[in-house]
Amino acid sequence: MINIVLFGKPGAGKGTQAEFLKGKYNLTHLSTGDIFRYNIKNATKLGMLAKTYMDKGDLVPDEVTIQMLQSEVDQNPQSSGFLFDGFPRTIAQAEALDSFLVSKNQSITATIALEANDEILVQRLLERGKTSGRPDDQDEEKIRNRYDEYNQKTAPLMQYYQAQGKFHAVNGIGSIEEITARLSAVIDSL
Repeated sequence: MINIVLFGKPGAGKGTQAEFLKGKYNLTHLSTGDIFRYNIKNATKLGMLAKTYMDKGDLVPDEVTIQMLQSEVDQNPQSSGFLFDGFPRTIAQAEALDSFLVSKNQSITATIALEANDEILVQRLLERGKTSGRPDDQDEEKIRNRYDEYNQKTAPLMQYYQAQGKFHAVNGIGSIEEITARLSAVIDSL
């Protein structure tokens, strides 16, 4: 069983790379964004609870996010492993994920960060915003604010996983194929 946490700032290519990695390693891709959208669209109990926070502009509490992820893991008992994308985002979430996985006799195998220069990523997102229709990809100030939030909340996770010997950084600049090869080299070495 391989359980990977994929890190990276918005625009670093996590979604693109996750598609390749889930196929190559037969992993179940768990994107918190996708899980939230599914639960809200289908008016699940957890989705409706999350929506009450989101409608007020508040962050969804860790407990709700973790319950959604636990549900997804439980629904995929035959999986060869999981690729966590967008979670954990804080040390508290990482600790909760570790506890949950231990209860399933599993653990995080590795965390991999796609690293790229902010200026390159800003330009990527502005380009994506022209075709994606996502308003958060069309405003440079909002993009930079997302990076500030990432640096404040997510970057400490790198130290958390480094202390466990599970953190790996990969250059996120280059062709999709080059980046996939770099990620695969890390996973193959585990």
